[in-house]
Amino acid sequence: MAVLEVNDLTKVYGHGENEVVALDHVSFSVEKGEFVAVIGASGSGKSTLMNQIGGIDRPTSGSVRIGSKEITSMDEDELAIFRRRNVGMIYQFYNLIPTLTTEENIMLPWLLDGRKENRRKLEEIMKALGLEKRAKHLPAEMSGGQQQRVSIGRALINDPAFVLADEPTGNLDSRTGSEIMDLLKYSNQLFDQTILLITHDEKIALQADRVMTMRDGKIIADEVIKA
Repeated sequence: MAVLEVNDLTKVYGHGENEVVALDHVSFSVEKGEFVAVIGASGSGKSTLMNQIGGIDRPTSGSVRIGSKEITSMDEDELAIFRRRNVGMIYQFYNLIPTLTTEENIMLPWLLDGRKENRRKLEEIMKALGLEKRAKHLPAEMSGGQQQRVSIGRALINDPAFVLADEPTGNLDSRTGSEIMDLLKYSNQLFDQTILLITHDEKIALQADRVMTMRDGKIIADEVIKA
């Protein structure tokens, strides 16, 4: 079953001589449980694609369907709620709330929704990420790798349709980055979590099950690496 369907997605900035086609009729789908990497150089369109899929920006034309919902037709309020509940976001610079503890940052999607916390679910994720002893720590009291673990936990807490990871190892040293990739692969296997990873690093991309390569706003290759 496809959890993400992108159909003829196009994004154009500017007009006339200043027109830039950032996405050029991109189409693909992602099945539940897949670990997909999107790779491309700067300016290839991968960040623009991420913004469309994550509902951060609107396409010029085309559609993005997450599960049974067409997100490009939603208004801003509806989209914000849907995105919070259905898309787990992991950023290069963590984007944690500095005044919240590890537990609170992970539970943030629940707190914003006014939902009752599920301690069993929280503890399961904290254990999987090796964060049990950091539960009451603030972001400033943790290393970059630990903060990224918290970011992963926050992305997983709602059992999202998929996790969208934007250069999640880009701000980390190679050893810590390798640990973060291991955790993403582990969450993919342990929770059957669908993951869409955006990266410019071929070594990182090749750890996924499927790699899509972008150039000039188009997908020029889509290869299954692991059956």
